[in-house]
Amino acid sequence: MKTALTTTVKTKIAALLLIGSTSVLAGPAAKVADLGWMTGTWQTALGPNTLEENWVAPANGSMGTLVRMTGANGVAMWEVITIEEKDGSLLMSVQQWNKGFEARSPTAQKLELVEIDKQRVKFKAVTEGSMTTLQYSRNGDVFSIEMAVPAGTVNKLDLKAKK
Repeated sequence: MKTALTTTVKTKIAALLLIGSTSVLAGPAAKVADLGWMTGTWQTALGPNTLEENWVAPANGSMGTLVRMTGANGVAMWEVITIEEKDGSLLMSVQQWNKGFEARSPTAQKLELVEIDKQRVKFKAVTEGSMTTLQYSRNGDVFSIEMAVPAGTVNKLDLKAKK
């Protein structure tokens, strides 16, 4: 009887810990439709290169962008970012490729939602990769990106709507 009771108690404790850890780790409640303000084509100069993000409108719980960096020698980098609804919040996946579609990493980096406002959203990394946080905001026709890297540096870019 003691063994059965101990097993039952252990099972209940494990279930409570799992439920508790899930709710602690889950991001704020959000839907992809909350990010409709990101839709559009945005670009900025980065030295001799041009960075362009092409965000598609939210649909069926997902949205994404195709990012490319181009310069005098053609494409320097491709990136695909997806945002999907998961467990009542949002999960971002980021994958990059060099020229010739050579993957920069074996798998996509995953980031979870940590903050969301009317025209600002911030994600933090839950897997290793090139960034620790990624934030987007919009003020009129300026689309801003803030990316923190593992070394602690925060890079900010202001993109304008492509005409």
